Amino acid sequence: MTREPSPLHSRSDTLPPVVSGASRGSASGFRTVPGRGANKVKRPVPARLGPKAGGRLLDPPWKVVLTLSLLLVTVPVCLFGEPLFASSREEPLSLPESASLPRARPGQYTIAVARLGNDPGNAQQAALVQYLREIGDSPDDEKAGEFLVDALAVEREVELPADGSEDDDTVAGHEQARELLAQTGADVLLWGRVIEEGGKTVPTLYWTPAREPLFREERGTLKRGINFHSPVRELELPRLVRDDLVSVLELLVVSDWAELHDWDGYFIAGRFHPSIRQVEDLLESAGERWSVETSNRVESVLADALSILGSHFEGGAFLTEAVPHYRNILRRLGSDTDHPSRATIRYNLGNALAHLSKWESGTEQLEEAVAAYREALLERTRERVPLQWATTQNNLGNALGMLGEREGGTARLEEAVEAHRLALLEYPRERTPFDWAMLQSDLGGALGRLGGQEKGTERLVEAVEVFRAALSELPRERVPLAWAFVQTNLGNALASLGEREGGSARLEEAVQVIRAALQERTRERDSFDWAMTQNILGSVLRVLGEREGKAELLKEAMSAHLEALSGLNRVSFPLEWARTMSNLGLAAGTFGEWVEGTAFLEKARDAYRMALSEWTRERAPLDWAETQYNLGNVLRLIGARKGGTAHLKGAIEAYREALLEQTRERAPLDWAATQNNLGIVLGTLGERERGTARLEEAVQVFRAALLERSRERVPLDWAMTQSNLGAVLCVLGKRENGTARLEEAIEIHRAALQEFQRLGSTDHVALSELNLKRAKGILEKRKRKRK
Repeated sequence: MTREPSPLHSRSDTLPPVVSGASRGSASGFRTVPGRGANKVKRPVPARLGPKAGGRLLDPPWKVVLTLSLLLVTVPVCLFGEPLFASSREEPLSLPESASLPRARPGQYTIAVARLGNDPGNAQQAALVQYLREIGDSPDDEKAGEFLVDALAVEREVELPADGSEDDDTVAGHEQARELLAQTGADVLLWGRVIEEGGKTVPTLYWTPAREPLFREERGTLKRGINFHSPVRELELPRLVRDDLVSVLELLVVSDWAELHDWDGYFIAGRFHPSIRQVEDLLESAGERWSVETSNRVESVLADALSILGSHFEGGAFLTEAVPHYRNILRRLGSDTDHPSRATIRYNLGNALAHLSKWESGTEQLEEAVAAYREALLERTRERVPLQWATTQNNLGNALGMLGEREGGTARLEEAVEAHRLALLEYPRERTPFDWAMLQSDLGGALGRLGGQEKGTERLVEAVEVFRAALSELPRERVPLAWAFVQTNLGNALASLGEREGGSARLEEAVQVIRAALQERTRERDSFDWAMTQNILGSVLRVLGEREGKAELLKEAMSAHLEALSGLNRVSFPLEWARTMSNLGLAAGTFGEWVEGTAFLEKARDAYRMALSEWTRERAPLDWAETQYNLGNVLRLIGARKGGTAHLKGAIEAYREALLEQTRERAPLDWAATQNNLGIVLGTLGERERGTARLEEAVQVFRAALLERSRERVPLDWAMTQSNLGAVLCVLGKRENGTARLEEAIEIHRAALQEFQRLGSTDHVALSELNLKRAKGILEKRKRKRK
């Protein structure tokens, strides 16, 4: 019985999961690489206070006095005629009328406060500025005067036009606010007016964040800008009494600061947790005291904060809390499709669901995310809000890509490509080259995923071209992390293309590209990114080692995977740990096939079983199926070397398990590969048993595999399956009378040999020549007997 020369090939192992837009975990064969920040900031607080742990807040065994003073205790408004922000000074800070606009210090989180309408003498503005400055002072004497949260008084009032609708006036106000932010360099502008209601002074305050580029690289971190995905946004604060408004504003400030600075999960949780619980209690106790609009605004701030906190932790605990809050708001809005907040709530709900889907199996969350984005786009039209329309299109593309990977087929993936192309319309290369390049990378990822499911190489070639174009706008010396991020994705695309095309040139280039990326993606800078890139390198080295027949490359592959595992914590990153363990199994199994004995094959078997302890069918169905497939491969090889039938029967069971998820409709090439290897085991058992039942079943299975493994689509795989079919027909022909089976086997081996020779696969050529010679010998012997 002929063995398939490379039976341990997995379709999805070379590409790690996506973070941010990109999606984390799939089994379709193409993934973009997450760009995680190193979380390094120049502050007198440790950059990492503890590990990230699956969404759970753990009490650390130490106590740290945090020096970051973010929490606001009062609000810049006036009730009953008294300033709410009385400072320690007897007189409020005076604000000269003719002062030029101040500038925020670079790298300093700054809240600018505009003059408030109906604020005689600017008393409330001055008191608020002074109060924020006092709160922002570092408690460290050596850092006195270094504000961790600074405040600027802006000698301008945001004046709303009086001739438009209330919504249009507010939009115009935010545009004025952004102009002031551009002139001051601040992160946020607080503006508004003070009004009289029932003899009381009631504040109407607005929050406008600065508009950032979609992507930025700072302090050793590559991350998507706040306007790309952050729920912190321009809004009108709820009209509340002082203490209630304090709690809401406090949480809003912490959320915005956290999103900008990307601290480690424990530190963020320590700042968020008290504020979150305080606002939750506030919502619960409010009851009928609040209007629907007030409840919606407060709950929106809470949901946004939970989403941001969820983005800093593995697991979906905080995201699971955020989702029902967004739904509560939409329920209260009812059928009011014209409400200005509805599209934003839908968009943020989509983000939370898409992020949450990474930690849950199935497609329900992703389907809901796609629906939420599409609902948002009904209001976020290109004509009204072009940049928001573009970012929503891009996030829709990411969600469709993840959904397409889980569902199988190409329909969703084609929609994802189209959504990414639409997003690029508002970020042209000439105007925003950096953002254009990073969005190109998202498009490249979508093309690669689609190419993995389609026949031919057209989409994969386009993905490579897209990544190369993106790199032309990302000079390494200026944006090294962005360059390394896209460089790694280019390596992924080259590897996928190299597997499809045959030969070694693409794979060799992929190795060079990924090794170059590792010069910037160092373990010291970010251990997670480094580990993921090591994992990719190991997978490409394995495929190249198989292609060239070089054992030293397989040893390098195993070393790379072991390095990656050293940088991953199983508790914090269980799915990535499982993926890397599975890839180690692939490398060990391939090497074990080439050396005597079963030691490395058994190492591979153990690695797969460990991976399956995290990759359950319920948690990650396609990854579970992929690993069952690879487990079947090593059990088949162990059984072939040790004799007996136990391991072979175990292999058949594993393959049949894999086929429960790897259906022809969902993943045709995966289905065909599993059918091919199932045929190998059936043929091996058939050789050891009397009769021809197993052999006949093997022939049927190989013919089924060839329905998807066509010569045009995957020439190397086609030739290998043809060779395996020819081997089984040869065994059948030897047992039967007549020559039909043997003659068919000879024709099949000739066709396979021609393709191996065309592809330059020397090992396959030698094996195919041996099989052809064997079949001819049996046929000649049969003919001589007849004479």
